[in-house]
Parts: sequence; C-alpha cells; structure tokens
Amino acid sequence: MKGSVIIIGAGPGLGSSLARKFAKEGHHVFAVRRERHSKELNSLCDEITESGGSATAKPSDAREEEQVISLFSEVAKSGPIDCVVFNIGANVFFSIEETTSRVFRKIWEMGTFAGFLVGREAAKHMKDKGTIIFTGATASMRGGSGFAAFSSAKFGLRAVAQSLARELGPKGIHVAHTVIDGAIDHPWIKENFPDIYKLKEVDGILNPDDIAEAYYNLHLQEKTAWTHELDLRPYMEKF
Repeated sequence: MKGSVIIIGAGPGLGSSLARKFAKEGHHVFAVRRERHSKELNSLCDEITESGGSATAKPSDAREEEQVISLFSEVAKSGPIDCVVFNIGANVFFSIEETTSRVFRKIWEMGTFAGFLVGREAAKHMKDKGTIIFTGATASMRGGSGFAAFSSAKFGLRAVAQSLARELGPKGIHVAHTVIDGAIDHPWIKENFPDIYKLKEVDGILNPDDIAEAYYNLHLQEKTAWTHELDLRPYMEKF
C-alpha cells in the first residue's frame, strides 16, 4: 500500500498538478496552503476525489513552526509518508532601493525558513525511507536585477536541500532540488506577463503537468541512481 504525499504550496499551476499526479498514482495527498486559500484548496481536493483519487485539504502556514510540526504529526497518524514536496514560490520583483527589510524578511521566511522547517519535520517522520523535493528556480543559480530578496531566498533553499541530501541520503531518504528555469503556465504569469504567456501557443512555457511527471519520476528512482538536482526548461529558453 502506498503512503501519503504532502504537497506544500498546492496552489494553481504546479502545486495542483503535483497533487493530481500523486493522487492518480495511488497516493493519498495532503494538499497544503495557507488558511486564506481554503476555498481553492477544498475545490482541488474535491476534484481529485471526484476523479477517483484521495486527497485531504490541510490549511497551514509553512512559515510557522508549530503549524508545520502539527501538520506532520497529524499526517503521520494516517501511515507512512512517502514523499514531501516543498513548492512555495515567493517570487517578487523590487528594485534594491524599493526592497524594504520587511519584504526581504518575508521572502526569506517563505523561501528558505519554511523549507528548513518542512525538511526537518519530513526527516523526523520518514526515518529511513522517502523522497523530499524542493522546488527551485532560475534564481536558485544566479541573482538577477530586481530579485535580491527572491534570489537570496532561493539560494538559501538550495543550500538547505544540499545539506539535507548529504545528511539524509546515507540514511535512505532521497532529497532532490529542481531548478525550474522558465515561466510556468500559471494564472499569475498570464496576468502579469501576457507576452511571455503567449509562448504557450508554441510550447514555449513550462507545462505544470509535465513538471509533475518529472517530479514523480524522481520519486520512483532507485537508490543506486538518485538525482539530486534536476533542471527543467522549455526548449526555447536561453541558459
């Protein structure tokens, strides 16, 4: 019997695609977003259930330590945790002069600190088997103009993932970090970057369902050939 999967950041786009994919493969999915997104979260889980899958909405703020501890404790009661995906975006654009200390701190909390909390609790409950996947971005590899806060948070998350991989790998837990290099088919991209979104017509942006397939394949890998870092981009993306 397959265990549970926790999707932290189960919003529109990749998060929802991940929830659908793991549920389709027979896992019970715990879909996680903040309380203010409860309506959308419930709709996603209802959709999965109506399609023959199994999913539970778990409103929680991954930046809050006690909430993360409680989330994992509750999920563990239902059985083993097979996979945890940390998929919080935190993408913002501010010139350095407009980047307030509050913005910088909040993005760090979402992008790095929350990843640490999720990784730590996953390690506690998985013990000696499972997969932890952290979603990164182009900003995980290089800082861009206007992305000081976002890049530093994603750099930090990558470091957390590397440290966990080196510590947990020998114990049997597969830790992977993905570099999503390009725009994803997402309502935010459609609204804020319409010219980029038009590239969808020629497969020029990332399809979240295809990314979800890649994540699931990471989870299936045998320990004799684990991938730690995987980069995914549309065929026309420069790199």
